[in-house]
Amino acid sequence: MVMELAALHWVYLAFIVGIIGFMLMRRDTTLVCIAGVFVIGLIATESLSGSVSGIFNSFIYAIKELLGTILIISVIVAMSRVLIDTGINEVMISPLTRFLRSPALAYWGIGIIMLVTSWFFWPSPAVALIGAVLLPVAVRVGLPALGAAMAMNLFGHGIALSGDYIIQGAPKLTADAAGLPVSDVMEASIPLVIVMGVVTTIAAFWFMRRDMRLGRWRDGLIATADEGLKSSGASSGSTDPAIQMSPRARKWFAILIPLLFIADVVAMFVLDLQGGDATALVGGTAILILLLVSMFAHRVKGLEKTTSYIIDGFLFGFKVFGPVIPIAAFFYLGDSGFTAVFGDLLPQGSQGIVNDLGVALANTAPMNEAVASGTLTAVGAITGLDGSGFSGISLAGSVAHLFATALGHGAATLTALGQIAAIWVGGGTLVPWALIPAAAICGVSPFELARRNLKPVLIGLVVTTIVAMFLV
Repeated sequence: MVMELAALHWVYLAFIVGIIGFMLMRRDTTLVCIAGVFVIGLIATESLSGSVSGIFNSFIYAIKELLGTILIISVIVAMSRVLIDTGINEVMISPLTRFLRSPALAYWGIGIIMLVTSWFFWPSPAVALIGAVLLPVAVRVGLPALGAAMAMNLFGHGIALSGDYIIQGAPKLTADAAGLPVSDVMEASIPLVIVMGVVTTIAAFWFMRRDMRLGRWRDGLIATADEGLKSSGASSGSTDPAIQMSPRARKWFAILIPLLFIADVVAMFVLDLQGGDATALVGGTAILILLLVSMFAHRVKGLEKTTSYIIDGFLFGFKVFGPVIPIAAFFYLGDSGFTAVFGDLLPQGSQGIVNDLGVALANTAPMNEAVASGTLTAVGAITGLDGSGFSGISLAGSVAHLFATALGHGAATLTALGQIAAIWVGGGTLVPWALIPAAAICGVSPFELARRNLKPVLIGLVVTTIVAMFLV
């Protein structure tokens, strides 16, 4: 027997539709989500004070759920900053530059290095870490600055961020919203991330070579490579006299740091660490590296500089996740967050708002794998239009849960598909204002970079969606 939907369910569904509508119009959805929490609280508690308090309590719940993700990204950025300031980043990457001997090798070499670096450092810091060293080499061997920006962007903000297998920020958000273990979403995402990455990067390379051969290539330059590096704040080593680090010390740190992270990866496999445990291991290692390098480089000022780096990291972390908190607060209400915020006020027999909607959908609307996969890709892409990539993946997780309940299977695959679509569109490959890190490093127009990425990313999304239809 199917539970009859109450006003609470219809209001929640109406706000989901409204949020998607605002995203289509490229308008901010924070106010809509807060209004949704208020209205749902008002219906559930029938109390003005209870619904107003629910807004604040829903924020607290969302922050508690997201705190580990915010913290790991903050400490990774803080560590990246000290590596850039000391020039250790240049020493770490410089041996690889000898392999970039042609435009093709430069494109794929920058891309693969960016991919691996982004898994550990996150894409935005990784752009600064490798851009200062690899961009001048790539331009020297004939790869246009815009081509280098494409490689960094597609491999970092695309492949690495959409999978996020080491830091696990993205799968944590979508898995929570879908009510699944993080490991399930990560496992389901592997074939989809591979298909999306291979198709998109090959298509982008083919279009670049074709247009260069036919004379239709536009560099989109707004600055030289050196000016781009300066404007982005990246450098190949700080000139600050307070940093006391010899070339030999930089070399030892450049060897030690990758070894520490490799040891983390080995420990994850040997000890079967996943989710929060794996994230904690990487985060703790990053903090120790930050402390060690900062104290060694700044000596007597090390205590103050360590605090400064940590502050910079947290500023970045909360700037990225500031828009996510109110949005996640609304979508957490679709599952266990409702009881945590408003108490046990769901209608009798309810299994959670999203679960109830899924059961109702399964009994009233025709649903198949093709419709579900296409809808999840569309929802993910729409949520990415705000340029965050992360702010809407909770919605993708909730919709995946809804459709998987209707189908009776495929929750993990649908969740991973929505996550991939949202991050590829909004994480920094299509939305111009999200492309600024890579564009600034390379001194190119973010709008020209977005235009170059558009066709390859759309082709990748179509192919990945088709593959997902058979995996659901």
